Amino acid sequence: MMRPFLLALILFGTSAALPAAEVSPRDALAIRAVIADQLDAFTHDDAPRAFSLATEGIRAQFGTPEAFINMVRSAYPVVYRRKAVRFETPAVIEGEIIQPVRMTDAEGRTWLALYPMQREADGGWRINGCQLATLPGLET
Repeated sequence: MMRPFLLALILFGTSAALPAAEVSPRDALAIRAVIADQLDAFTHDDAPRAFSLATEGIRAQFGTPEAFINMVRSAYPVVYRRKAVRFETPAVIEGEIIQPVRMTDAEGRTWLALYPMQREADGGWRINGCQLATLPGLET
């Protein structure tokens, strides 16, 4: 689950979070596209595609696409099957680009998923994890 200070940084902003201008509009679109592609892969149970969008370190940790999607299915059910998604403005926190994404689960609970992103050598973006917390009182 998410470290509480990261949630506070994203929701309320502090000096540790740089303005969104630090993330170029082109990078912000590319990052959102990678996350949206992975979410679509989960929707279609496309483990190889979902796995390919994670960083090398994440892939090494899980070893196979099947192990990865099984972990997401059990530990991150709202990411695996969400009812709604809303991308927030990305932030730079301690030198790392974090993409916040609000998600609503089938029961109407609202969650905040924080995706640390990593730029690859080829200039593309990969997902380097996901921290998840419920947002109490924001049921839809």
